[in-house]
Amino acid sequence: MASVPLLRFSLHPPSKTLTPKTHHPHLLLPHPLKPILPKFVQTQAQTRTQTKLNSISATYNPIPATDRLISAVAYFLPFFNGLQYGRFLFSQYPSLTLPFQPILPLLSLYRSIPYASFVTFFALYLGIVRNESLNRYARFNALQAVVLDVLLVVPMLIQRIFSPGQSGIGLKLTMMMHNGLFVFVVGCFVYGLVSCILGKTPYLPFVTEAANRQM
Repeated sequence: MASVPLLRFSLHPPSKTLTPKTHHPHLLLPHPLKPILPKFVQTQAQTRTQTKLNSISATYNPIPATDRLISAVAYFLPFFNGLQYGRFLFSQYPSLTLPFQPILPLLSLYRSIPYASFVTFFALYLGIVRNESLNRYARFNALQAVVLDVLLVVPMLIQRIFSPGQSGIGLKLTMMMHNGLFVFVVGCFVYGLVSCILGKTPYLPFVTEAANRQM
């Protein structure tokens, strides 16, 4: 009879109590930032891209052809008035007159009109520079041409006041001054003309600073 309890004990072992394993709550539930963070980063990237595109489209403002034409024509005033400083170079190097052959008819017409320089000067200043209905681009370039034309008058006035003479060191200084002014005028004219045709703003030495003060 003693074997019966042993048999029952072996057939029916004591049941063990199973305790559920405890897990950390953040391992079972999805992290709240996982679905939000990629969307937030993507939204920020799209916003920055759109802002850059808006800024680029806002800064790109093509200049109308009419304003470019007015600006380019304005630089002919100081160019025509500054050609007189090239007389020493033309007499010393006659081949330098070849690039100016195409504009000789226009230059002859300009000089045949009485007081053409004064009329053109006031037409640019009163008709374009002070005309607020025009685009600032045309007004600024016309003002640069006017300022450059005024600056070209100063050396001629100094020469007439001091009378350096027709020989000696005075003549050499006059030749150097005229040659330097002629190269400066031609360089400003070519640079200003090409810049206006392309719709860009030319920045001339000493002239742009003076024009900015007057705008």
